[in-house]
Amino acid sequence: MSPVRIALTASLALALMAPVARAQQQNNPHLGYVYPAGGQQGTSFRVRVGGRFLSGTNNILVSGRGVRAQVADYDRPLTGQQLTELRDKATELQKKANDPAVRKELLDIRMRVADSVRRNQSPMLSEIVTVEVTVDPDAEAGLRQLRLDTPVGLSNPLVFCVGQLPEVSEKELKNGQADAEQTITVPAVVNGRIIPGDGNRLQQPVRQGQQYMPGDVDRYRFQARKGQDLVVAVSARELMPYLADAVPGWFQATLALYVVEIKDALFRGREDFVYRITIGAVPFVTGIFPLGGPIGAKTATEITGWNLPTTKLTVDAKGAKPGYYPVSVRAGTINSNRVPFALDTLPEAVEREPNDTPANAQRVILPIIVNGRIQQPGDTDVFSFEGRAGMKVVAEVVARRLGSPLDSALELTDAAGLRIGFNDDHDDKAAGLITHQADSLLTATLPSPGRYLLRISDTQHQGGPDYAYRLRISLARPDFDLWIAPSSIIASAGGSVAVTAFAVRKDGFAGDIVLSLKDAPGGFRLDGGIVPAGADKVRVTLTAPPGPLKAPMSLEIEGRAVVDGKTILHRAVPAEEMMQAFAYKHLVAADDLRVSVIARGQTRVQSALLSAQPVKIPAGGNARIRMATPPGYRTFEKIELELSEPPDGISVKDLSLGFDGADFVIQTDSSKVKAGLRGNLIVNISGERVPPANAQRPAGAAARQRITIGTLPAIPFEITPPAK
Repeated sequence: MSPVRIALTASLALALMAPVARAQQQNNPHLGYVYPAGGQQGTSFRVRVGGRFLSGTNNILVSGRGVRAQVADYDRPLTGQQLTELRDKATELQKKANDPAVRKELLDIRMRVADSVRRNQSPMLSEIVTVEVTVDPDAEAGLRQLRLDTPVGLSNPLVFCVGQLPEVSEKELKNGQADAEQTITVPAVVNGRIIPGDGNRLQQPVRQGQQYMPGDVDRYRFQARKGQDLVVAVSARELMPYLADAVPGWFQATLALYVVEIKDALFRGREDFVYRITIGAVPFVTGIFPLGGPIGAKTATEITGWNLPTTKLTVDAKGAKPGYYPVSVRAGTINSNRVPFALDTLPEAVEREPNDTPANAQRVILPIIVNGRIQQPGDTDVFSFEGRAGMKVVAEVVARRLGSPLDSALELTDAAGLRIGFNDDHDDKAAGLITHQADSLLTATLPSPGRYLLRISDTQHQGGPDYAYRLRISLARPDFDLWIAPSSIIASAGGSVAVTAFAVRKDGFAGDIVLSLKDAPGGFRLDGGIVPAGADKVRVTLTAPPGPLKAPMSLEIEGRAVVDGKTILHRAVPAEEMMQAFAYKHLVAADDLRVSVIARGQTRVQSALLSAQPVKIPAGGNARIRMATPPGYRTFEKIELELSEPPDGISVKDLSLGFDGADFVIQTDSSKVKAGLRGNLIVNISGERVPPANAQRPAGAAARQRITIGTLPAIPFEITPPAK
């Protein structure tokens, strides 16, 4: 009999849908982690959701069907005053410390104080909502998203998994530290966290720009039989792909085997280092070829992996649209992991070896998608095609985006070997979960008629059966993807809130993209809904109905553009713009776009714009804008306007208020703003006043109150040539 074989993965397969953190605005609810991050079909269990501004959570939203959840408890750290009172009480009790009952009470106080101090060190994770979850037996397995609905609005989404295997959770001792080793029965999904601790760590944590707490090491022991093919697959980055305040910007899980051992690669520990480990002789797909196929047809594929019931899989794309789709196989009652599969409209071919030199280059007719492999280290695949003078050719590799390890490079030459174009890495903003953008994109205008050669290789000189690719060679196909962030929008009744539309432009498309709400209920309005020609993003505003909504609702935004006389229509993908390691931002898709409309504090119904739009502003000059007077302006001693994230060189000044309207001036700096610039201005309104005489103010509070009144609907603008 053969020895036990183990497949180890550490979240290298990227999830198609994943959660994200977003920058905090005012006191918007924010989720930092959910633990455990999922559960088995047909079970009920409790999870803890850590975050901030979660008080009063009244509803739990889980995407998809078959998962029900309700709030069981809410806990937050003690306030400063409560901590002081407990410490004073402990000082008094210390005088009677000989009494066993008093010693027990002292221990309880010390633990409560220590817990609050520890949690207050990470304010964004300090509040905990305990949630009772029930997963129906027929709930579809896979990734969902969980949000909390609070009195101040809807939280950001986090990944929540519906599994098929029995689930166990890491055992924690009373002091919060994990046990040194835990015995489990497989197959199972193990839920755990790498939390701060010192009992099991191997060394001090690596520090890069931030002081980290040392993290623990979790170990699990299980029985296995000789000859078993066991899979040990950890999910960590697919649960939380990016962390804003950590370097390198995620929980970098590592696995080792004698028992299953998991730790952070940098020996850190955090409350949000949540993981799920699948352990057992379960089906697991490691590769598929080809990586895609044509829409409207069936594609026969080869699959490789562990414990698979077959090595063949037919993907039926009848009625599908172009894009990436998850595929999996089923062994008995258990589904394998999902891998992405690409569908397109172009003719397809399979690479034929040998084709590694110009002499034996594989001839292709454009347009085409070639499905191939870099078969061994150092291999190069060469394709030839006939071109015309002035012909604009696009060659694009899709490999890393489909889970292939290929780090591609493309080179285009004429028949004599003269280089026409070259590309190594192309950054695809729509692939927000990939931090090493390794796919290539080359665009070139052919100088003369004749035969041209296109070479694809791996820049790391690696290769093998897993190094698959899809190579598109065609004329330009101008198009775009559209994204909307954040995916959870909080709006005051009757007010406007800013959201960002991101355009991922393809094959040279540079035209306007017109945004609109699709089938939105009455009272919702989108202002500033144009992504200007050449721009990759624009901030727009969503205005809510005048009354609050009882529950968050789904909205859909779509974008239209005209290309070569034809209208292209795409749904905007809801997303979170997540920050990685203090600096880098990534778009991560969400399941849906949700908006909560609330009656919130001092926020007022927003003023209407009275000036013609778009507002035309001469470069280096000014433009006066008129709006309706903000309601209740007489209750404030001072009204101020502030531009939110304006283009460099544009500012606001000279607000004047009157009974029948208000005016303000937009000023431009000619050294920074040039004619032709288009976009939207987002204007926030605030007021300042002296609190009422009977108002209670905390010690040290300012003598004057600054109150947010709201946001104006987006103001479209255009910079015109300087006035003569």
